[in-house]
Amino acid sequence: MVWDVFDESEYEHRLSRTQERLLEEDLDAIVVSDPANMNYLAGYDGWSFYVHQAVIVTPERDEPVWVGRDMDAGGARATTWLSEENIRAYSDDHVHSPYDLHPMDYVAGVLKELEVATGRIGLEMDASYFTAKSYTRLQGNLPDATFVDTTLLVNWVRVKKSAQELEYMEQAARISEQAMQAGIDAIGEGVPEYEAARAIYDALLGGTDEFGGDYPAIVPLMPSGDHTDTPHLTWTDRPFEDGDPVIIELSGCRHRYHSPLARTTFVGDPPDELERTADIVVEGIEAALDRVEPGVTCEAVEEAWRETIAQYGLEKEDRIGYSMGLGYPPDWGEHTASIRPGDETVLEEDMTFHMIPGIWTDEIGMEISETFRITGSGAETLADFPRKLFTS
Repeated sequence: MVWDVFDESEYEHRLSRTQERLLEEDLDAIVVSDPANMNYLAGYDGWSFYVHQAVIVTPERDEPVWVGRDMDAGGARATTWLSEENIRAYSDDHVHSPYDLHPMDYVAGVLKELEVATGRIGLEMDASYFTAKSYTRLQGNLPDATFVDTTLLVNWVRVKKSAQELEYMEQAARISEQAMQAGIDAIGEGVPEYEAARAIYDALLGGTDEFGGDYPAIVPLMPSGDHTDTPHLTWTDRPFEDGDPVIIELSGCRHRYHSPLARTTFVGDPPDELERTADIVVEGIEAALDRVEPGVTCEAVEEAWRETIAQYGLEKEDRIGYSMGLGYPPDWGEHTASIRPGDETVLEEDMTFHMIPGIWTDEIGMEISETFRITGSGAETLADFPRKLFTS
């Protein structure tokens, strides 16, 4: 393995846990197309997810099989722990092909070689880069196979982090702290929004004196002014004005592991209502974090938040957090456990969550968030950054 991100033994452990799940589900193979799951199982790390690629796992093989575009096979050799026989590449005429060729035709051929063409094959049917065409091509090439939706099978294997994964998330948190401070410092009356975004990106990629940063799975989000009532806007070339609230949500990234952080700042003197809301959000976050410990459910954590803010006449219908860590665009979330009513997932040590209980109304927008891991006794936040409303 050329890029020594994890010991090979860690990949072997991940593979073994995934194979156990295949046996539990009576599966002969799984075709993994989520880039984060591909990285998790094989180590593959490249910006090639805009074309079709996959990692195939069977219950008995000692290694997964990576399948991708021929020009990306060198990247698989550089970043994965796989032997040469388990790096399979399709020719370039399969890419955006006018010749009635599709990469899943080649994947189907690999599945035939692995002698699972008549078996039960898991597919990540709701993964971002697995298309409807991919499904129909596999069906057409493997008419005797039984396809099963296994969208979150590997995601659930990922929810408990190893010591090395947690170390990378802690390093990502150091980058998040620096990027958040850079963004807050850059914001001011008359400064174009893109200048703040540039300062944030410089800090995200610059890293620390000990290690560099990587591109995050989500770009910095930065709604401002009249648009802080919605969370997922980015930036424009509009200058900040006196009286603008600005929400910043970002994440440092280290070897594809994230530690998101959100804060709100205000250009000028903030109104009393915004300061009051910030105090309530902080109190609610702290109540929720105090509720975290192994054995507690996600919905119980959300209940602590909801009961706290209800004392002040506030309510929030959306979830307030989600399991996360390893990620590629478009998301750093794991799509498994959510901190919300009805989610009975039981918290376990070394799970990691981003708690982001934003308040968005017609009059006001406020985000303060924390990434935390579950320890043997409670919650440990990864970032060390003031939990308050800022002014710029």
